[in-house]
Amino acid sequence: MNEQTKPSCCSTSRSEAQAAPQSISADSLKRFDQQDSRLTSPNPLEGMIYLPGGEFLMGTDDREGFPQDGEGPVRSVTVAPFYVDPCTVSNAEFSRFVQATGYKTDAERFGWSFVFHLFVSEETAAKVKHVVQRTPWWWNVEGSDWAHPEGPDSSIEDRMDHPVIHVSWNDAAAYCKWAGKRLLTEAEWEYAARGGLVQKRYPWGDLLKPDSEHLCNIWQGKFPDKNNMSDGYAGTAPVRSFKPNGFGLYNVAGNVWEWCGDWFSPTWHIEGPRVDPKGPDRGTSRVMRGGSYLCHKSYCNRYRVAARSSNTPDSSAGNMGFRCAADAK
Repeated sequence: MNEQTKPSCCSTSRSEAQAAPQSISADSLKRFDQQDSRLTSPNPLEGMIYLPGGEFLMGTDDREGFPQDGEGPVRSVTVAPFYVDPCTVSNAEFSRFVQATGYKTDAERFGWSFVFHLFVSEETAAKVKHVVQRTPWWWNVEGSDWAHPEGPDSSIEDRMDHPVIHVSWNDAAAYCKWAGKRLLTEAEWEYAARGGLVQKRYPWGDLLKPDSEHLCNIWQGKFPDKNNMSDGYAGTAPVRSFKPNGFGLYNVAGNVWEWCGDWFSPTWHIEGPRVDPKGPDRGTSRVMRGGSYLCHKSYCNRYRVAARSSNTPDSSAGNMGFRCAADAK
């Protein structure tokens, strides 16, 4: 096990921004409730994957793990049957949500979000006033949001099949409500991400690149200044990139962090329930899983199936997305 946990290179929170205004996201869902919340289709389960649930070994005692994050101990957990989307929500899907409801994301209401420094144009970079001290590769870029991922001079026109980014937990929960779905619990996420394998490091096994094949979108090179893109991508990849896991889920390792429904705690699970755990009743940050295109073994190494991270519900960045689930009835 690592003796000291480095901060996740893949995430930062609004609480760390030097010029962060008072949180305005407490009323995010309340505002959404006052808007049109009609479902996108009469059958929200269309295209979703049914998973039978059951007992599995959650967590890890792997030497590469971070015990301070609460990755261990390994324990037997049971989840009920549920449905899950094969992919994270795409820009095209989120666009339909916004068009139907007029929803404004937290990033839009704050007026800024976090953008990785290498993606910012020279014109936008000249206007950046704040950089996160603990993770200086994250820049506070005014005008960045889901539709303008690198700032006001960028767009998603050629990335409609990529995962939506710059979405907070509040935004993800609002989308799920509109779509007649919900976020996965952390236990459901890990069960689904393992794809039927038992205690493997990655969704496909224990080797990161079996037969030298890239199976996920993570950082290739020297973080945070040189990415040689040997996996084919510098930023996000389309939601159906690489091979799906044994359950048919795409990109559960790398690409974008995926919000889960649970409040985060590094210790709650030790004595918590083992059947359909849903996390503690309260907290200050929500669970994120899966890692992102910025993850690198030399720094955070959180693209492993058992790895965990968290962020405040109002935070957003250029590598945060989400996947939907639904109850099996």
